Amino acid sequence: MMINIRHLFVWKASLVLFLPMAFTQAYPQGRLEKLDANQAIAAALANNRELQLATLDEKIAAARFRETKAIFMPQAGLSYTAMTTNNPLNAFGFKLQQQSIAQTDFDPSLLNHPKSTADFTTRVDIQQPLLNMDQYYLRKGAYKQVEASRFKSERTKDGLVFEVQKAYMQLQLAYSSVKVWEDALQTARALYRFTADRVEQGLLRKPDALNANVQVITTESNLATARSNVKNASDYLSLLMGKPYGVVYTVDDKELPVAELPVADTSLPAGRADFAALHKAIEASDLAIRSRRLSALPRLNAFGSYQLNDNRMLGFGANAYLAGIQLSWDIFKGNSIRNKVSTQTMERNKLVQELSFREEQSRLELNKAQRQLADAAYKIRQQDAAVLNASESLRILNDRYEQGLAGNTDVLMAQTQLSQQRLALAQAIFEHNVTAAYIHFLTTPSGK
Repeated sequence: MMINIRHLFVWKASLVLFLPMAFTQAYPQGRLEKLDANQAIAAALANNRELQLATLDEKIAAARFRETKAIFMPQAGLSYTAMTTNNPLNAFGFKLQQQSIAQTDFDPSLLNHPKSTADFTTRVDIQQPLLNMDQYYLRKGAYKQVEASRFKSERTKDGLVFEVQKAYMQLQLAYSSVKVWEDALQTARALYRFTADRVEQGLLRKPDALNANVQVITTESNLATARSNVKNASDYLSLLMGKPYGVVYTVDDKELPVAELPVADTSLPAGRADFAALHKAIEASDLAIRSRRLSALPRLNAFGSYQLNDNRMLGFGANAYLAGIQLSWDIFKGNSIRNKVSTQTMERNKLVQELSFREEQSRLELNKAQRQLADAAYKIRQQDAAVLNASESLRILNDRYEQGLAGNTDVLMAQTQLSQQRLALAQAIFEHNVTAAYIHFLTTPSGK
């Protein structure tokens, strides 16, 4: 009897060393905030940095287009000039401009040796473009760049929506993993308590309780990792939504649901926003090439000036104007136009090749995603059956264990298998949902 008591004392001391932590690890510090997918998408569209940069690019393209209004609008300049000279020619010219020539000014000695003569000129110059065909097509090309930037911004928005959906699904997967490990921990602790009681009664051996305790510790570690993944997924969502880190977002469904996303249209749309952006860039290149070629044609512009001259500062005595039309033609520019056209043509052909490659790549990705969606649906069905079988196996082995007909190692293995199958089911649902969202992203036409 003394030996049994001594062994019991040693066992109870072991309980102090191996007893699992009785408290459940809380989520990392940070306030909780409920969030659904639609709220996440709306916040990202309003605050995401990448989307804001794309919008700025669109505004920059629009501003550059507005700059091209100069090909139609007049240009005016105002100047005030003060000069003095004793140069015979300039001195006589100043007096002519001031309309102050007198008979005495024709004295040869004064013509050859004039005194210092001052002139104060107020001048207004105006230029009006009339016909510049190269600038006209350059303006049309700038507008195509505006449209291309608008489509790029739209595609960035589509990509952001997909990324937010994926991040939200990762958060759901993390919560689903937490639920699996919480259930597993509850089962492991119940098994540990049952085993410890049987050890104290002398019905089971101490290693059986130690094995059960190891299962509890391992499950607690996995649960802590799953909860950290919730924090990681929340931080990534905060980044996408343009919000500060530290908020832990909660979801309605702790179990990951199978998403029903619109994937009926599985054809690749020709009018997808990124394809449309490349089409507009190609059109802009065509117009730029045409503009460069037309720069060899004559240009027609009007000009005019009005000036006031006086020999006193701030004087406005004499006035005169000059107006005319100028037809200019650069006959030869050292083959620069031809070489620039050749360069622009190669850049345009590069855009055509890029569009063709992107369409082929998207078709490949779409075909692959469709196969992955079918595989994920099949895997979900298989994992559903596996979870049911693993659950039934654990129930039977647990009943047999309580009756002394099975070892706790079998029960622990069955419990581990059930957790693995439930996690595999959650992963299969996650892959299905992400793939469905990706197919929707690949097949979304412009303006949808």
